[in-house]
Amino acid sequence: QVQLVESGGGSVEVGGSLRLSCVASGITFSDRAMGWYRQAPGKQRELVAVIASEGRAHYGDFVEGRFSISRDNAKKSVYLQMNTLKPEDTAVYYCNAPVGRIKTLSNFVFSWGQGTQVAVSS
Repeated sequence: QVQLVESGGGSVEVGGSLRLSCVASGITFSDRAMGWYRQAPGKQRELVAVIASEGRAHYGDFVEGRFSISRDNAKKSVYLQMNTLKPEDTAVYYCNAPVGRIKTLSNFVFSWGQGTQVAVSS
């Protein structure tokens, strides 16, 4: 079965931290780039971070060194450590596997799941 399961979201205060996790099944995980994306109410989905199969990572400009993406191929999992959270980081966070260009926002292996909600209060 091809699916992703995201977890780790929650409500934190400004400056807090969260660690998101995503477990994939049904794909050859180690061959795939994996990314984290987010969508805030009324806004388009945007790239947060993506990690290539060999481990090279790319981040959205707004990350500014606050987040770190990592992967564990043995566990078919990708993680997003988020530090120094800001209210503007409030969104639903999704993981997915980009197809083609690593920073694509339009072509993915999986259908979008429910994601995990992150809420940052001031």
